[in-house]
Amino acid sequence: MADYRQMWTDLEMDIDKHDLLCEALPEAFGGVYLTQENRPQSMDFFDFVVSEIHGVRPAELIEHQKTGGKVFGTFCVYVPDEVIFAAGGIATGLCGGSQFWVSGGEKVLPPNTCPLIKASVGARLDKTCPFFRIADMYVGETTCDGKKKAWEILASEVPVHVIDIPQMKREKDIKAFQGEIMDFIKVVEDFTGNKVTPEALGQSIKLINNKRRALQRLYSTRKASPVPISGKDALLVTQIAFYDDPARCAEMTNNLSEELEERISRNEGVFPENALRILVTGTPLAIPNWKLHHIIETAGAAVVVEELCTGTRYFENLVDENAATIEEQVKALAERYMKTNCACFTPNPGRIDDIIRLANEYKVDGIIDTNLQFCNLYSTESYLVKQAMTAKNIPVLHIETDYSEQDYEQLRTRVEAFLEILRK
Repeated sequence: MADYRQMWTDLEMDIDKHDLLCEALPEAFGGVYLTQENRPQSMDFFDFVVSEIHGVRPAELIEHQKTGGKVFGTFCVYVPDEVIFAAGGIATGLCGGSQFWVSGGEKVLPPNTCPLIKASVGARLDKTCPFFRIADMYVGETTCDGKKKAWEILASEVPVHVIDIPQMKREKDIKAFQGEIMDFIKVVEDFTGNKVTPEALGQSIKLINNKRRALQRLYSTRKASPVPISGKDALLVTQIAFYDDPARCAEMTNNLSEELEERISRNEGVFPENALRILVTGTPLAIPNWKLHHIIETAGAAVVVEELCTGTRYFENLVDENAATIEEQVKALAERYMKTNCACFTPNPGRIDDIIRLANEYKVDGIIDTNLQFCNLYSTESYLVKQAMTAKNIPVLHIETDYSEQDYEQLRTRVEAFLEILRK
């Protein structure tokens, strides 16, 4: 990584503690990613992003602020980034996926809070992540009780706006979410000093849709056999998409997909054609949480699709680009975002349908349902997932884990046993 110490100092980061993270990340990334054979050459860009993860993009965000622009930190796939970009702002994802930040969150949160929330709060309070230092406003939501209380804690540090996510998907709920988006537009306009016009919102809808289309194209290549890219690499691309420049992300992802399509034409893959094909579903895998994918793929199976927020939920549906007025555009946004099937909804048959559909489309041999410890929503819904998959004769392994390495060998044993069952 280049020298960004002055930038980190100006952000009032804890440099000494941050150095510990910077020392650990290259080794962790190298052991998981750079040991892979026959990786697509286009992954070089994404490797570079990780190598400069706390440098290049944060510096871009700061330059945006120097010209009067605002940066909004977001934590969930329900936040309409389109609104932020339409007002001349930049949206950047903030979820924490590292055990490094958990202890900082535990200073103010109960131990039985999910590691994603603890890591996100810890990254801010311990001053060890530039993204959490740069954001002018955090945008939260109401997808879980732990997050609701976390926003109140973070609000003492940074201005926070909370979007209320309806917990059902009736017509009146979609209309209620339209109201939330209209309120969000007003908040963003006031904060940036810029008006969200139909023209600007239309352009930002196309901008974010193009990023979604690029990720859809990437995932479509994973339907091939042999699969042309590892699940770890595809996951990394999706994780980076949360905070990279949307246009650059789309360009680089399309470049990667073009290379993968050429591989498919040559019947070239990174796993043998008879490798087991696995779908991963459950709670998000925020960067740098690569543990499960690494275990699965070093055991010889290929992760070919993720029904996750860091997967298909993030990009699968597009916003209608034909709306001409703000009211029509907001309606199109609400309809698109409410198609996302989070476990916070009740009833939630759409997620079950998505898993079954993806299992068929990607011709999977089995499903691994992963749950971050203390995420009661997904842990409870795992019963319904297993029930539905059993009815369809699709094998499922449910696991609960956190960000630490303490359960690594136990998980490896369970995953290997599951794969052995699938091979019989």
